[in-house]
Order: sequence, then structure tokens, then C-alpha cells
Amino acid sequence: MKMTRLFQLIVLLVVASYLSNAADWPQWRGPDQNGISKETGWSAKWPAEGPKQLWKAQVGVGYSSFAVSNGRVVTTGNEKDVETIFCFDANTGAVIWKLSFDSKLDAKFYDGGTSATPTIEDGKVFTISKRGFVHCLDAAKGTILWSKNLADELKAEMPTWGFAGSITIVGDTALFNVGTAGTALDKKTGKVIWTSGKEASGYSTPVIFDAKGDCSVMFMIKQHAVAVKAADGKELWRLPWVTQYDVNAADPILSGNKVFVSSGYNHGGGVFDVSAQPAKEIWNNKNMRNQMASSVLWQGHLYGVDDNQLRCVAFDTGAVRWTDKVSGKGSVMIADGKLIVLTERGELLVANPSPDGFKPIARAQVIGGKCWTTPVLANGKIYCRNATGQVVCVDVSGK
Repeated sequence: MKMTRLFQLIVLLVVASYLSNAADWPQWRGPDQNGISKETGWSAKWPAEGPKQLWKAQVGVGYSSFAVSNGRVVTTGNEKDVETIFCFDANTGAVIWKLSFDSKLDAKFYDGGTSATPTIEDGKVFTISKRGFVHCLDAAKGTILWSKNLADELKAEMPTWGFAGSITIVGDTALFNVGTAGTALDKKTGKVIWTSGKEASGYSTPVIFDAKGDCSVMFMIKQHAVAVKAADGKELWRLPWVTQYDVNAADPILSGNKVFVSSGYNHGGGVFDVSAQPAKEIWNNKNMRNQMASSVLWQGHLYGVDDNQLRCVAFDTGAVRWTDKVSGKGSVMIADGKLIVLTERGELLVANPSPDGFKPIARAQVIGGKCWTTPVLANGKIYCRNATGQVVCVDVSGK
């Protein structure tokens, strides 16, 4: 009887621990890398003045989004050619720790600053700077566990606007969009496991998927979408995708054997069946041009920013279902069946995602300036930032 009760207690503790972390957002595009939060029960019923602001901070120039885990929020920014990794208390905004190092602003036709979003995994924070400097830090203390300039070590060419893909962790492997078609490091030591070449990379984040029982990863590289085995980098398939200035920045979206890829500069997007090679084109048009922010696939439709407007496109046909000019070059995510939009001018909107039209059920101006960074909902709070590094945390818990 005592053992039974002990077992029940252990189960309850495990379940409670899981539930407390179920709404975390530990990496770019969330726990499943699809822009969809697992959080439920948050509120879009806001007062007239908008949701309560819990805290604000200044982190420096850049476009890094947020990683949220175990009550900590991590992001990065650049001030006077010094990059800083910040770790905040999620509830109060108090700085738990920060780490600074020299890093060029690299303001080339835009504000410059940091691009990749930190990744929190197994009590560690992983970051990569625009010039390829990698840190693995203790998430609680911010102490350096290992660090290196990966681009220098590999002699990998830096893309025009610097390395922008966030780090994806698979088991003991850390995956990077650095080099011709990706690189993998041992997450515990930083030792190179495999690398693919020295050509300039794309700007997207590695996206993991299952390929006939093998853990595999997709990259948007310089002029292709490519899939490789996570363990050794062996190529599985590739799809030509040539974009002006080689800017393949939005993450690919896989659904079954079909992959959606998209780029800006009036290129467009398409869905391809990659079950055989060469890939079979399902559709390919200019209806969804994701220059920076990735789309979200929800119930058979893609919701995303087409150049400088919000749009819904049918995944199976590429047909436009609706267009709304509200977003500018903003970004989107989905949580509990609701579409969350942060517009380029800092207005936060919530709507029920529907192919029948965009009808906001809540909206509020939460921040000013230029907002190209994807907002993050985690544990009843939404985190937003602008290009100059202003960060705001607003309460949507409904409590």
C-alpha cells in the first residue's frame, strides 16, 4: 500500500512538473518548431487600454525573439558593437544574469544587431551571433560551459546579413545553419560532429522531422531547400529555391510528404511532394511571400505575412482566401486556436484563424517602433520587442 501511494505521488509530481512547463517556449517557433503554442486558457478579453504591462526592458538593437523556460526569458541585443545575452525573470523582468562580448552591429540596409533567437534545453542556453560566435551557457547562472567562433573554425563564408538561423537541439546534437548545408556539434563539448561545406548558408533555422524512422532535418540554404540525416548530415533530398540576394529566411513547413517553402523579394511560395526525387510541384505562385517571418499551418491553411500584408492561403492549392493590410512586415503565431499578430508598428491583435476572413477579437498598441520580431506567448504572458531593443511583457492570463 505504501509503495502504491509513493508511486502515485511520484506520478502526480511528474505530471505537475510537466504541466508547469507545458506552456514554455524554449526555442525559435516554439516546442514543436511550428509557431504553435501548447498553452490553453489564456485570455483575449482585454480592457479598453489593452492588456496590463507587467514589465519592460532595453536589450539593444536586433531582431532576436525570446526563449522561455522554467521562469526565465532569454533574448539578445547589440549596443555599440557589444552583443549581450540577457536572462530575465519571467514574472518581474529582473535581470537574472547577462553576458556581453564584442560583436559588430553590421547595419547593412537595416538596423543591424542580433538575428538568431536563443535556445534553452537541458538547463543550458545556446546562442549564435551574426558572425558565427557560439555560446553554451548555464541557464541558471549564465556561466560559460563552452564557446567558439564556429564560422572561423569551419572557415565557413558568412552570408550577406550574417548568421540568422537559431540552434536546434536533437538529443546530444546541436544543429546550425552554418556552412553549405548545415553543421552539427556535440552539445556538451562543442566538438564538430559533421559539417557540409564552406559556402554561405541560408538564414532559416534547422527544422527536425521523422523520415522513415530516422531523425532528419530540413534547411533553407543559399539556393535550395535540403533535408539531411541529423546523425551524419547525409543528404536525403533537395529542392531548388533561388531567391534574389539568396535570402531564404523563412522556415520550411512539412506536412506528411509535402513541404511548403517561401521567400520574399517577390519570389513567392509553393508546396512540393518530396516523397520521391525530383520533388513534385503541387503549386508554386506569388501568393505567400515570406521575406522574414515564417507562416503557420493551421487546419489546412497557411497564415502568414505576404511581403507587407497579412494573408491566408490554402495549403493544398495555394489559393488566397483573404488579405488584410494591418500587419505590414509583422509576424504571427497561434495558441489555443487563436491567431496572434504583432504588426510592424507594434499593435498586438488576436483573431480566430479562419479562411473566411480576418476579424480581430482583441487589439492593443503594446509597443512602438519597428517590430519585425515574432511575439511569444508563454505561461499567460506575451513578450514583444522592437528593432531598437525595447522589450515589453504583457499579462494575458485572465487572472
